[in-house]
Amino acid sequence: MPEPAATVFVVDDDASVRAALAALIRSAGLKVETFASAREFLARAPAGVPSCLVLDLRLPGLSGLDLQSRMGELNLEIPIVFITGHGDIPSSVRAMKAGAVEFLTKPFLDGDLLDAIAQAIERDRAARLRQTEMGELTARYASLTPREREVMERVVSGLLNKQVAAELGTSVVTVKVHRGQVMHKMRAGSLADLVRMAEKLGIRRDDKA
Repeated sequence: MPEPAATVFVVDDDASVRAALAALIRSAGLKVETFASAREFLARAPAGVPSCLVLDLRLPGLSGLDLQSRMGELNLEIPIVFITGHGDIPSSVRAMKAGAVEFLTKPFLDGDLLDAIAQAIERDRAARLRQTEMGELTARYASLTPREREVMERVVSGLLNKQVAAELGTSVVTVKVHRGQVMHKMRAGSLADLVRMAEKLGIRRDDKA
């Protein structure tokens, strides 16, 4: 399926600035939605496509930094590009420490903004891909039986089939069957694949077993 078009959100209380930014962003082939305030933006449903937020620092009501903090509280993980005509070092440091992609002071070059937007969208696209992959991996692990999980934990820790069988009080043949099921359900092409999956899932052998 084709990847959905990325969307850029713009929050700025100046209507002329919103219009100019929207025209620039559309010229780069991107979808754009504009908002006059932070609260107006927060009222919008979360985006289901790769996106980023071009955010003015000074806004009526919730400021740009306030909105950034609020988005963190809401787990609204959209990369932010700050723009401002009143830049100062403490604000830029705070914004970047909180994860902003860029902090641009007006007047800035169109190319600088478009570069920052491209970087932000790519960051969001990568994050969404990792989230999707992690969700699929978690679902595969959830499909394992309790015994298959016990076998997986021991296999990825480096134990041989006979060692796993001894620990679990079963036969080597039974362990091989469970191991095969684990490889199949987890869609692992090799032991190395399975080990990497276990690392991503944070699976470690239960030393008390």
